[in-house]
Order: sequence, then C-alpha cells, then structure tokens
Amino acid sequence: MQHTSKSLKQLQFYGILDTGYVDTERWEKKCLALLEGGAGVVQLRAKRESSNERRALLERILPFFEETDVPLIVNDDLDLAVEFSSVGLHVGQDDVCPREARERLGPEPILGLSTHSLIQARSAEALADILDYFAVGPVFPTGTKPDYKAVGLDLVREVQSMKPSLPFFCIGGIHQDNVLQVRQAGGQGVVAVSAVLCAEDTAGAVNSFCLPNFQA
Repeated sequence: MQHTSKSLKQLQFYGILDTGYVDTERWEKKCLALLEGGAGVVQLRAKRESSNERRALLERILPFFEETDVPLIVNDDLDLAVEFSSVGLHVGQDDVCPREARERLGPEPILGLSTHSLIQARSAEALADILDYFAVGPVFPTGTKPDYKAVGLDLVREVQSMKPSLPFFCIGGIHQDNVLQVRQAGGQGVVAVSAVLCAEDTAGAVNSFCLPNFQA
C-alpha cells in the first residue's frame, strides 16, 4: 500500500464515472474519455443502481483497465470489489468500516475514504496502515451531494498543514474556474464530476485540470 499511496500523490486528477450524469448508452464512451484525458484514477459511482446493475456496469468497462495502469475503484460496494480482485473500493463515513473493508479486500486493492472535517481527516491519517488515500469535501456547494455543507478552502489548508502521509483529493463543486484556488490552498489532487462528465469534450475537460497553468 505504501507504494500505491506514493504513486497516488503524483496524481492531479481523479475521475468519477457517475450514473447520475452519464446514461448507460454513453457509459463506455465517457469512461474512455476520462482515460484519454489523463485521469489517474477512475471511480465507478452508481448509487441508484442495484448490485447486479453495478456489476454489469463494471464488467462493461473493466477491459479498458486491463490495458492500463490506471486503477479502477467502485464506490461503496465491498462485495463487488471483493469479487473483482483488480478493483479497489471507496467508502464514506456512513459506509462499511475501513478496517473491515481492508480485511476482506486483502492488502493489494486500493482503499479510500471520504472526509468532511479536520477531525475526520485526522482519523483517516491515523488509518494510514490500511488506507491508500482520503478525499476532502465538498469544497464548494455541489449538486452531486446537495445535502452536504461545503467545507470551504480553509479545510483544504488545514489538511495540507497536517502534512499527511496519505495523499488526499479535493472534491465537490470543483471546475476550471476555481481549481486554481483549490491548488493554491494545498489541494494538488482534485476531483471534478459534472465539470467533465457534462462537457461535450470530456477528454479535453479532464486534460484542462492536468495542465501546468492549473497548478499552484
């Protein structure tokens, strides 16, 4: 896991393939666009779908990742991640306990955790023996999670000041017009969902987050 965490620290963009923004007819096309644009990780997020439907969506894109070193991660479906040994898992604060998830996943698959406060970020860092990364957000208001209060750039600065050993990714309401603020606050790795999935040129949108002019 230490090698994985080290490589994740170099990533500028973490992609999410979300059924809330991508219909099944464009599923493969959008996944390939995320990869073409330079996403260093792709997470499959299908909150509304059943376990069987998530499995089918996973199987449709899994071949794309057999030809690349980009990790594929599923959101909050431990059973599915365990079924496919090459697939990692991302969990939230109200999902399965990270230690239980790691026990079932084994040592190799990537495991990430969402955090929404400095206390939660510190707790994630305390789990550096089992986690590969954590996410911080929502930084700005977002339609993806309208019930969550935006944590703001101050939390990004506070997390950066911790100098965590784990890489962290900033998520929530991030787009091309505010990503520089996030990076200047200390968030090197970012996640943008609607800003890239709703773009006509998704690959180009992803690439714009990876360009040097968007670095702090």
